[in-house]
Amino acid sequence: MGRALEQKKKVVAELKDKFDQSKTIILTDYRGLNVAEMTELRRQLREAGVDYKVVKNTLVRIAARDLGLDFLDSYLVGPTAIAFSEDPVAPAKVLCKFADDHQALELKAGIMDGKLIGMDSIKQLANLPSREMLLAQVLAGMKAPITGLVNVLNGPLRSLVYVLQAVKDKKEKQQ
Repeated sequence: MGRALEQKKKVVAELKDKFDQSKTIILTDYRGLNVAEMTELRRQLREAGVDYKVVKNTLVRIAARDLGLDFLDSYLVGPTAIAFSEDPVAPAKVLCKFADDHQALELKAGIMDGKLIGMDSIKQLANLPSREMLLAQVLAGMKAPITGLVNVLNGPLRSLVYVLQAVKDKKEKQQ
């Protein structure tokens, strides 16, 4: 009995750490997925940098209550697996895409920055462009004014070069 209790305390402590470190947490019901589908889901999540754990509801409840996340109690029914991620968008993208392809996977709820988010918010997160795409858009937006400035500053120099070329051509014709 002592070892089992120590093991459970260790799992609760690990869950608390994951809850604290994660920006986005999504609870899922994986009932109906076969082993191959579950393995594929775990692989996709791992590639996206998402930690996906199947945990006992009681242990999650204890960890959540200790962190003031009592609102999770109503979602901790049936088999529960939790996706933890420091990237706010990655778990939503992978899980929503997988749920579209596999009707057995049910998304229960999510937590973002310590607040409960519903299915609409999870789907909105899934529809956001990837982090790399957003960074590229920001950089393109930052680059555009600089490019315009360079073209404006090059205008007078270009005009001067054309004038000098015209003067040179004119003098060559006169000789």
